Parts: sequence; structure tokens; C-alpha cells
Amino acid sequence: MKSFSESYKAAGGDVTAGYRAVELMKSHVARTTTPGVLSGLGGFGGLFRPDLSGMQEPVLVSGTDGVGTKLRLAFLMDQHDTIGIDCVAMCVNDVICGGAQPLFFLDYLAVGKNHPEKIEKIVAGVAEGCVQSGCALVGGETAEMPGFYPEDEYDLAGFCVGMVDRSKIIDGSQMQPGDVILGLASSGVHSNGFSLVRKVFRLDSGNIGRHVDELGKTLGEELLTPTRIYVKSVLNLMKQCNVKAVSHITGGGFYENVPRMMKEGLTAKLEKAALPSLPIFHLLQSVGNIPEHDMYNTFNMGIGMCLVVSPDEADKAAALLRESGERVSVIGRVEQGTEGVVLC
Repeated sequence: MKSFSESYKAAGGDVTAGYRAVELMKSHVARTTTPGVLSGLGGFGGLFRPDLSGMQEPVLVSGTDGVGTKLRLAFLMDQHDTIGIDCVAMCVNDVICGGAQPLFFLDYLAVGKNHPEKIEKIVAGVAEGCVQSGCALVGGETAEMPGFYPEDEYDLAGFCVGMVDRSKIIDGSQMQPGDVILGLASSGVHSNGFSLVRKVFRLDSGNIGRHVDELGKTLGEELLTPTRIYVKSVLNLMKQCNVKAVSHITGGGFYENVPRMMKEGLTAKLEKAALPSLPIFHLLQSVGNIPEHDMYNTFNMGIGMCLVVSPDEADKAAALLRESGERVSVIGRVEQGTEGVVLC
């Protein structure tokens, strides 16, 4: 007998729409399959067999995050195929800060009403993020919650597990004064600070599609640009250079995230002039009359990830990152101090 409930449908939940959504997403999930995947969709748990060859003491590294109020832009633009990339990026970019390779990912999608085609687009974005980071989408949950969320709105979060050999964990312990700090360019605002973004631009359906000359595109197109995923380029670098510390510049900007990678007694001295100049941040600051400190304490300001390497490996590291497609700059150095980070 087929699973179906008229009573549950009358209450706002449609199980048949859920089955349809699963069928639509299967081809996207299949794109993410890696050799460790042992199960398909539909089980109670996703099965994954990690490759432990060459590892002396494997350590699991986990990360979880969501997309925050950037989702509001997807609602306003009715564009749902890239927001999943952001969800994956926020998790996997955290996991590689410890030197770990992301292995698998699970998503949690809560919707007001199950629209299978919309859910397919959201999961397609999640799958694309997994492909970009080399991890497998092994499962997830789509929760239909009528009366809790508006019918056309949803929330999206994810969870990632990676692995690193204990001897190769990156924790900043090898950092020394004089080490070079490299910055990897962001693709824009990424997925943090959107409560302030929305307040500054007073985003609604009337102005989200407005073309902005300084940006060369509409405001919505600029702001919905997916978060850049740095996994493959950074993992490639770690195989060829001694990366001493990594910081993902997310919520809290430089003042919150750079100190998280610093060894006690050392400070990152960053040069603001060395950071990429992205028009969206100039626009945000001028329109919102935001103090400079608040900009650097909220946004990535053009740098999505910082890495610390020895001076004698800085040129090699920068060249390898550029070969991987990254835009990289020397943005500072490590000095003695207790501030954690100083911007000058």
C-alpha cells in the first residue's frame, strides 16, 4: 500500500510532495558520490567508509552552520539554486581551517510548504557546493512545517565531517614572528552581515532588481553571489607547503576571526591597503554611513580566508594558490603582541 494521508494533507503536510522532492533531488545527490559512500538516499543514516590509508592517527573534524538572513534575498528574487552553495561553504571552509579534508555533508531544510521543484533547486545548490569541496552529500532532512514558516519561505543549515592525521592538524602552534599572512579574495559579501546589509539597502522586491552602476549588475545579483569555497586550493597548498594557521573570515570580520588562529603572545598585523577593493563594501559603507571599525568587525572586506606561512615559502605558496584559481595577496605579518589582530 502506498504511503498517503488525507488527514495529514488537510493539516498542511503533503507526504507525496516529499516523495516527489526526493526523486527530483536524486540526480543532484549522485553528482557528489565519492568512493567512501556506502548508502543512498532513504536510509535512516548515511553510511560512509573513510580511506585511512597513510594515516597514523585519524582525527575527525566537524562543522555546522547555516545561511542566515541571506535567505531573504533568495526569497525576494525567487532564486534558490545557489543558496545551497553558501550553506556548504560556511561549513567546509571552517573544517579546512584545522587542516582537514571534508568527507561528507548533511543538510537540514525546513519549509512552510513542500514545493518539490523549489526543493530540487535548493538541493542542487547544496550538491554543487559538495562537488566544489570534494565531499559527499550522504543524507539530510526536509521538514515541512505548515503554520510555522510562511508557505514560500524556508531555513537551511548543514553539517560537515572532515578528517586529518593528528600530526598534520593546523592549530597555529608553529607560528613565529615574521611569518607572512596571505589573503584569499572573497567573491563578495559571502554569507555574513546580511542583517546589516538589509538594513542599509532597505531591501525589498522594489529595489532588489535595481541596476547599480558601481557594481555593474543589480543589487540582488551582487548580494546573492555564492560564498567562495576554498577547500581544493587550500588542501593542495597544504600538501606542498607548511601552512601554520588558517582563518575563515566569517561573522565578526577580522577582529573576531583572525585572533582565533593566532598563537598566544602573537598578533597579526594586517595592512588595509593590501586588501582587494570590492565596490560592494564601498557602497555599503557610504550608503549606511558605517564606521570603518564596524565594517572590519562585520564583513570580510574582500578577503575570505587568511593563511600563515613562513617567509621563505610565501612566494611558492602564493604561486600555488594562483595556479588553483585563487586571487591572493600578502596582507600582513605575524608580530609579537597580545592584541590578536591590528589593522593599519
